[in-house]
Amino acid sequence: MNKYPKIGIRPTIDGRQGGVREALEVQTMNMANKAKELIEANVKYMDGTPVQCVVASRTIGGQADASIVYDEFSSENVVATLTVTPCWCYGTETMDMNTQTIKAVWGFNGTERPGAVYLAAAMSAYAQKGMTAFKIYGHDVQDSDDDSIPQDVQDKILTFVKGAIAVGQMRLKTYVNLGSSSMGIAGSQINAAFFEEYLGMIVEFVDMTEILRRMKLEIYDKAEYEKAMNWVKEYCKEGIDINKGKEFPEIITKSKVIEADKDWDFIVKQALIIRDILFGNEKLKEIGWEEEARGRNAIAGGFQGQRQWTDWLPNGDFTEAILASTFDWNGIKQPSAFATENDTLNGASMLFEVLLTNKAAIFSDVRTYWSPESVERVTGKKLTGKASNGILHLINSGASALDGTAAARDEQGQRTMKEFWNMTEEDIKACLAETDWCRANYEYFRGGGFSSHFKTNAELPVTLIRLNIVEGVGPTLQIAEGYTCVLDEEVHKILDERTDKTWPTTWFAPILGAPGFESVYDVMNHWGSNHGASVHGHIGHELITLASMLRIPVTLHNISSDRIFRPSIFDGFGTKDLEAVDFEACRTLGALYKK
Repeated sequence: MNKYPKIGIRPTIDGRQGGVREALEVQTMNMANKAKELIEANVKYMDGTPVQCVVASRTIGGQADASIVYDEFSSENVVATLTVTPCWCYGTETMDMNTQTIKAVWGFNGTERPGAVYLAAAMSAYAQKGMTAFKIYGHDVQDSDDDSIPQDVQDKILTFVKGAIAVGQMRLKTYVNLGSSSMGIAGSQINAAFFEEYLGMIVEFVDMTEILRRMKLEIYDKAEYEKAMNWVKEYCKEGIDINKGKEFPEIITKSKVIEADKDWDFIVKQALIIRDILFGNEKLKEIGWEEEARGRNAIAGGFQGQRQWTDWLPNGDFTEAILASTFDWNGIKQPSAFATENDTLNGASMLFEVLLTNKAAIFSDVRTYWSPESVERVTGKKLTGKASNGILHLINSGASALDGTAAARDEQGQRTMKEFWNMTEEDIKACLAETDWCRANYEYFRGGGFSSHFKTNAELPVTLIRLNIVEGVGPTLQIAEGYTCVLDEEVHKILDERTDKTWPTTWFAPILGAPGFESVYDVMNHWGSNHGASVHGHIGHELITLASMLRIPVTLHNISSDRIFRPSIFDGFGTKDLEAVDFEACRTLGALYKK
């Protein structure tokens, strides 16, 4: 099977020969090729490769043609199809009836031989058969010789493709569960059925002792270890040691079994080993470890850490931060969705964001709501700008992606966060320069280690999300678009140090006005967990489309209705209360991979 999931493009046509079909062949194939060009120029796989499309070798005027195209697509790993037509076609005789593909239909909005009429007929048939398909219908009527793709049609095609390719990249990949339950966090008590039935993924369980085994038996690339250590010494500057001057009880001091000056040695090996467990490493085969070299076919994972590990060994903050970032000692790299405290639901949230944006996702505690009144009481100063209605403190124990510094620069020299292939050497150095590594607080982490410490030092559009599982309902998704905020330096310092001054901070202000978003307090009050994942850009509409493909209802969001793009069949469940419609449609249709 081909490595990459692909989009199959199906040019459908009025099958009547003797003038009608012949007159439409060129226009129909032109639509298909235009769609291919649009997709391949704008959407990329996780590794940065442009998404691949397969255009059917013929136009489809009936199921005899369709059957040939099914065979063509079956050898190409086609996970989704975009049916395009400028004309009326015979509905059920030309539709994609393959139950294994995600479907969309673009019907040309013209009047001569309107593809929009076929589009409506096809959507009706799909709904009647209980099959999901996305309806792509341009807002304005086009002339029959207009071969352009209107902007609103482009937006829908690309939103559909991004979601479908995300679904395809997750299928039969692995979530690697390193460890077990962390500190009673429900998300770290992995629900394998969720990954299998909704995401089409496989869950692998690896005990944390596997890391120690590989350290003891030296199952890692020693040359890369030396390279990584030299990189750490040059670029990972140490910050404050919060433990200095403290007198700790014996229960803490005797738990530090790795000497403090050996922490970096330990955690760099840990990072190499965990990466190899997930993704494999051919270098291990060269030193005699063929099984270990294969990895676990992972696309995401998480590390338990607390407390059975961190009560006596250095924490996983460095590993988690570096895996999640768009770079390491080897230069730029694909960011990984890797969950702190093995919160698998936040790991899956990060995965959605990485798949849709190719940017680093930031794992955070959704720690504190700061009202304007509370900030003024504590600091004597008022919040201003986007922060003026209050802010959420997104902070985590040193494991957030270093891209969260917002130290990278765009073409205009403005701070931003980038797709990994756009990161420059200057961007990498800037992110490292704005990060220091603080020795872990021994009261929290008896085994020591280092935590990344920075602040998001720019006002950027971001999307914060969280997957939850509700008994009797199943998985649900929460989405909050908003902005990172840059606070007055004194205000930042006072608020930040009330939590832990060795951890990375992002101040977040959600966009208000939607139901559930009446105030920043309401967002905090409705949030389904102590964790959330954020990513650069306002991608809430893309997440809603992806969730609808997976049949995951969205319980909280601030996305305007004109941006929401779900399968046409959802309209059959109602058009007024869209949240209730989403729930009922997802419940009726069932999980994408439900047996």
